[in-house]
Amino acid sequence: MPVQPTENRFMKINPRLTPFLLLIAALAAFFVDTSQGATAKPNVILVITDDQGYGDIAAHGNPIIKTPHLDKLHGESVRLDDYHVAPTCAPTRAALITGHWTNRTGVWHTIMGRSMLRENEVTLGKILGDAGYATGMFGKWHLGDNYPYRPEDRGFQEVMRHGGGGVGQTPDYWDNAYFDGAYFHNGKAEPVTGHCTDVFFRYAKKFISKQAEAGKPFFAYICTNAPHGPMHAPQEWADLYKDLQSPGKAKKKAKAGGPDVASQHYYGMISHIDDNVGRMRKFLDDKGLTENTIFIFTTDNGTVRSNLFDGGMRGSKGSEYDGGHRVPFFIHWPAGKLTGGRQVETITSYVDVVPTLIDFCGVPAPQSVTFDGVSIRSLLEKGDHAGWQDRILVTDSQRVRDPIKWRKSAVMTDRWRLINGEELYDIDADPMQTGDLSNDHPETVKRLRGFYEAWWGELEPTFALTTEIYLGHPKANPATLTCHDWIADGSTPWNHTHIRKGDDAPDHTGFWAVKVVEAGDYEVELRRWPKEADTAITAPMAPGEDVPGQAAQRTTPGRAIAVTKAHLNLGGKELTKPIKAGAKGVTFNLHLEPGQDELWASFTGPGNYKVGAFYAYVKKL
Repeated sequence: MPVQPTENRFMKINPRLTPFLLLIAALAAFFVDTSQGATAKPNVILVITDDQGYGDIAAHGNPIIKTPHLDKLHGESVRLDDYHVAPTCAPTRAALITGHWTNRTGVWHTIMGRSMLRENEVTLGKILGDAGYATGMFGKWHLGDNYPYRPEDRGFQEVMRHGGGGVGQTPDYWDNAYFDGAYFHNGKAEPVTGHCTDVFFRYAKKFISKQAEAGKPFFAYICTNAPHGPMHAPQEWADLYKDLQSPGKAKKKAKAGGPDVASQHYYGMISHIDDNVGRMRKFLDDKGLTENTIFIFTTDNGTVRSNLFDGGMRGSKGSEYDGGHRVPFFIHWPAGKLTGGRQVETITSYVDVVPTLIDFCGVPAPQSVTFDGVSIRSLLEKGDHAGWQDRILVTDSQRVRDPIKWRKSAVMTDRWRLINGEELYDIDADPMQTGDLSNDHPETVKRLRGFYEAWWGELEPTFALTTEIYLGHPKANPATLTCHDWIADGSTPWNHTHIRKGDDAPDHTGFWAVKVVEAGDYEVELRRWPKEADTAITAPMAPGEDVPGQAAQRTTPGRAIAVTKAHLNLGGKELTKPIKAGAKGVTFNLHLEPGQDELWASFTGPGNYKVGAFYAYVKKL
């Protein structure tokens, strides 16, 4: 009910109280009605792990894994038990922090320039930051490593992250391997000690402590690289599973019946994450923050070890079947009465997270944004209830240069799954999706296909929107470009092993989509090895140290490449220079005008030998 007239009458009668009332109003802006009474704006901690599936938690029936702290959280939280994301990592992250279908955001792949979150998207970090929250991001971003796509460009005030989609991927600091190394702290490489999971939780705690001391609400987005491959756990955690034997089904499997080192370290990484979650929750208790902190635990896609335990679903990471995209989601908030181990069976989606947190935190939604998701507050507070809308949701796995209609898609309701526009499954009666019912329910197929057609038709015009790396922008000058973001017809060299192999693929090249921000003179340096490797273009490189678990990316010997010339195509100019003996880079100077462009860079040698320049450093002079 409006209260303005009453306030006006009161202020007329008591004019000297006006400053006091204004102070009260200002303080009230910091409070939110949670339907359980007035309380300070809640803090938010969102923990998302990488490649951990629904079944990779003991509380979900896994008889092997040890996750006591996640089991405890499971028993104390409200749980979304039919919660869906994308079948791979970057697409999930794009939708999770924008409330938009991933294909709308431009992020439908994990590489090839298709993992950069379009500049027009508004993130949860930006929304909460604009509303007075301190915002921090720790771990795996995977939505762009260049301006304007980095987390520090998208509303996160404190950032500690690795590069690309994982530790040891091409945009990451050279030769990182899960232990020690260096990560990007607010844009600058900073040496660290310990396993990556420990590092990201440690920096998050520093951030939280600082905000708690300042009395400021915070949003901590903690995104572990683990348990993404290669599988590297601290050995003491992998030893929990030292008796785990290979069933002979895993991709790149060990010999059947022998030690399954990859799975030992995969489960070890999850148990190590579990320990960090437990220690974070104790930290919140000790700081007196638990009561009014919304604590969320979720994951980004299905398991990569369904051969060990499938969670009662068909498929794994990358699959359009439920095992690829139905994942855990636990939310705990004592002040908001989100406790008690209650389970919500109604279907929900990653696009619902942003509107729901806006609702709970009582902050303004961005006026220019229409979310694809909805606030599921009433589901979380009341549980499954009559009157909730009958929704149709879509997820897919593109992983191609440009989206393909119906590719690896699932159209979903509470009961039905339409797969690739053809197969129909009753998920309640057939959770393993073994019996196609499309011939028995043609009207359901027609309804779900109709929804998808309209969904695709609405999104398709956005596919042509581009994501360029900015050149000459004052916030990122020089710009470091890596082959992870080449746009190509095939795959791209997305990890340090590929760089070390050098010429593993013939004519291995692509282009960077770039945008020159300002006219001026530019310097472009082309390299085969990144600057921190400090190695000549043509030189080999010795293998680096191994770490526990699978072979680290850096253990691959670096091949010499027989190249003699460097080539740059940019700004309408095709330039060539010889590669001098021992040169670590080749530098070109040219004048560029503002606008969109393609940056092509390569090295050539005798006999039509050609390989892309894996790194380019572009500086406006």
